[in-house]
Amino acid sequence: MRGFQGSEPPARETPGTGHRPGNLPAELTTFIGRQQEISAIKRQLARSRLVTVTGVAGAGKSRCAVETARQLQERFSHGVWLVELATLRDPELLEHAVVEALGVVDQVPRPPLVTLVEHLADRRLLLVLDGYDHLVEPCAEMVHELLRRAPRLRVLTAGRRPLGVAGERLFPLEPLGAPAPRPLPAPREDSPATLEVVAAAPVALEDGDAAAELGEAAALFAERAAAVLPGFAVTAANRRQVAEVCHRLDGIPLAIELAASRLRTLSLDQILSRLDDRFRLLIGGSRGAPPHHQTLRTAVGWSHELCTPQERLLWARLSVFAGHFELEAAEYVCSSPELPAEEILDVLTELVAQSVVTREDAPSGVRYRMLGTLRAYGADWLEASGDAERLRRRHRDWCTGLVTWCELEWFSPRQAEVALRINDEMPNLRAALEFALEDDEDGRFGLYLAATLWFCWVGCGRLAEGRHWLDRALELATDHEETRLKALWVAGYVAVLQGDTVAALTVLHECREGAERTGNARAAAYSTHLTGCIALIGDEMERAEALLRDALDRYEKIGELTSNVLMARCELAMAIAFQGDLALAVGICEEVRQACEDHGEQWAKTYALYVLGFSAWHRGDTPAAKEMLHESLRVAHAFRDLVSTVQALELLAGITASEGDPVEAAVLQGAAGRLWRSVGMPLFGSEFFNAPHIHCERQVRERLGPARYREYLRQGERLDADAAVARVLYGRGRPSAVASPRAEGERERLAVGESARRLPLPPAPRPDDESAGGAPQRA
Repeated sequence: MRGFQGSEPPARETPGTGHRPGNLPAELTTFIGRQQEISAIKRQLARSRLVTVTGVAGAGKSRCAVETARQLQERFSHGVWLVELATLRDPELLEHAVVEALGVVDQVPRPPLVTLVEHLADRRLLLVLDGYDHLVEPCAEMVHELLRRAPRLRVLTAGRRPLGVAGERLFPLEPLGAPAPRPLPAPREDSPATLEVVAAAPVALEDGDAAAELGEAAALFAERAAAVLPGFAVTAANRRQVAEVCHRLDGIPLAIELAASRLRTLSLDQILSRLDDRFRLLIGGSRGAPPHHQTLRTAVGWSHELCTPQERLLWARLSVFAGHFELEAAEYVCSSPELPAEEILDVLTELVAQSVVTREDAPSGVRYRMLGTLRAYGADWLEASGDAERLRRRHRDWCTGLVTWCELEWFSPRQAEVALRINDEMPNLRAALEFALEDDEDGRFGLYLAATLWFCWVGCGRLAEGRHWLDRALELATDHEETRLKALWVAGYVAVLQGDTVAALTVLHECREGAERTGNARAAAYSTHLTGCIALIGDEMERAEALLRDALDRYEKIGELTSNVLMARCELAMAIAFQGDLALAVGICEEVRQACEDHGEQWAKTYALYVLGFSAWHRGDTPAAKEMLHESLRVAHAFRDLVSTVQALELLAGITASEGDPVEAAVLQGAAGRLWRSVGMPLFGSEFFNAPHIHCERQVRERLGPARYREYLRQGERLDADAAVARVLYGRGRPSAVASPRAEGERERLAVGESARRLPLPPAPRPDDESAGGAPQRA
């Protein structure tokens, strides 16, 4: 805290007292967490004479400000003084309240501000103003005058909006950390009882610190719960429920404390089941709490009362957004004659100032959000206004326009921007899909959204979610045949990548019949293309080649050039490479790579690089293979395309084994195995795609032995996609066993023969295959 020492010597204790003067109340409950925030506020107070802690209702602004002041008492020779203003209604009494809190006795008939200035003029003092939101203007005027007239005074304020005084530094106080509960791990095949034993073992807060491991919100919940339910502790058995309660309550301390108090009469599961009506559940705050903090509804309602009619209207309308939203979306969805689009920015700015809405820098740019609790409050008002249905339609229409734009821009230099944007918009897109699919009479919007988002499902790693929405959309009756045909081939696309050929054949057959019936050449081309992909993963390479060439001819006739057309060329190259003609496959993929660079396409390029890397390794050019596969892996992972990511990892595992590092190869195979479970059938169940994996496994097993191979395989299975990719590209985060001296020495001792450095040729053709005599010759 050097910042307090520059202007005068360190403060001394008041003679004869042994402690600093002040009026901070004694705390009745333990203060949990917030040490980083308190340190940051102290640093700000060292640089600025006015610091304001802002945040949503119930975020703990008051406690945080008081605790900060408590830790600073020794720095102020004339004390730390708290002025609580939440219950003060008459602005004329503001200065009187401060005079009274400071314990100043003045019977002279003069304005209280004059008394304050005289009292504070030469004092080194910290003034803490709490709960001033309804008195912002008079409070700002008073603070400005005091700071101007009392040069040694510092002021710490806590409220839902800034004062707006010159020199003010803001400290937005976020809710407590409350991460979403992790999915329960699947039990291992070799030890099915392991999970059960772990789940049954209690981990008390004071012993295993299970609550602290879940974050400060869970630690607060555990502390307050133990006060009303003696013996309560976060254990391995209940940690998931505790985490979910805290996460669904947005980490808001007031809400968490109120939920914990309900354990007097309810179980954790009962609390969770009633959180959909959180405002009814979360009542009964302590008697000593301010009136507007005794229930969650009154705490949020206090913020609502401080808003203007336009701010309340926008608050309610913004509740239709399920997550982050951008300014343009708010202007489109929420505008009306009584709230024109051109005024929304100003109103939104006020909601940000009042901590109702938060501004955030997301990957796709500046966005805004409301915590779930505030959104739920706004949604109640929107429903009461009778305008909820219209706003949800507006929201759906905005999402429809956004998805249309993103699909067009996917095949462009803005592809990476589209991927970031679509990732940020997923909560809103899900809400729009849900609303659209509720329309049993006309499923066109649901079909359109689910189909047009093909690039999201396929290119951004959301195969399972895409299949969920497509299956639901295709159940709806609709007269929009063209949209339905698109949804069918997209559903086939997703099923192919999951290795589910039966489902893929079913929907693609329906698509092809519909295309022939209606003369839809585009749907016919896509159904042919994706049927070729089924042949490719089904190891029917000649049939795959014929179908893919047919599809490419169809695309050319209708003038179709998209990422999917380039993907068809890559898949054709795979079929040709698996038949042994690597030179032709390389030529096709070089053309694809050039086309991608010409159009700014990156996603399809990862598949071209996969084939080029495969071919380079097969001909013994390991450095070139690694360079191309690393680039493919980097871009695929940035797009979250798990299929392209895991294919690159599989080949890189084989290359790593061929370079003499069986331990790392086993780890990479384990990581790939984990990723395949997120995709679908490992290596599509294909003999051809599986060949490098089997060859690598055979090599590594021979050198490590079965037991050690399984050991390092499990090491890899602990890596998620981020860790696995970082490990390959940057060499980070290797498990300790892999970096052991024994493992390092093993790398040096194990020599790999030249024959092991090459990828084996694809499986021999079947006896009935016409090309059994050798690889087909092509012009």
